Amino acid sequence: MYDLTEIYARSISLILFIIRISSIIREMSSNVGLSTPRGSGTSGYVQRNLSVLKPRATGYGQPYSLNDSARPPKIRKPDEDILRHDRLREIEVKVMELQDKLEDEGKLDDDEIEEECEKMRKTLVEEMEKGRGSSKKGGKTKTYQVHELAEAKARESEKLRRALGLRADHVKEGEESEHPMARQERRNREANVERARREEQDEEEKRGGDPGRDDDRRRRRYSDD
Repeated sequence: MYDLTEIYARSISLILFIIRISSIIREMSSNVGLSTPRGSGTSGYVQRNLSVLKPRATGYGQPYSLNDSARPPKIRKPDEDILRHDRLREIEVKVMELQDKLEDEGKLDDDEIEEECEKMRKTLVEEMEKGRGSSKKGGKTKTYQVHELAEAKARESEKLRRALGLRADHVKEGEESEHPMARQERRNREANVERARREEQDEEEKRGGDPGRDDDRRRRRYSDD
């Protein structure tokens, strides 16, 4: 039988041993497995590896998805009404500048000034309708002028197409941005559908079914797909 004093002493020793082991484990965790960073050539500071590149997620709904659900970006087309409004506003600005200039000179009366302004307005509108009166010539388009930028991009693409001798329907809208793997998958899927349709047609011919009714049934089936 152990004495109570001996049991108490053993309990105290066990508690002190556990505390010591805990402190050692804590120090090792703080210094990456070392009791001290001295002699290890490190400061003991732990950080994540910034050189590791995570693989891109290409599943459904991911930003780099190759599925058909990831539609190619649509090409922004300029709004003709907004462009016409901007050009008419530029014409009115030029007319107002002419009016201020004639009023400052003081050589003409109000009716003559109005007549000169109307002539200039009519001339500029006719040039605009014929396509010669474009937006600010020689000026840099602002970033907020999205329709002007889209129009300039369309003119640039048309000029490049003519220089390369390409047809207008050479590339469909958004097709140039389609991923090569997605394009190949789409072509394989279309080929599989066509092959299945031909096999089904051959089987129907062997069975001697009604060609017209079978064609209607196949047409409805593929239209539903």
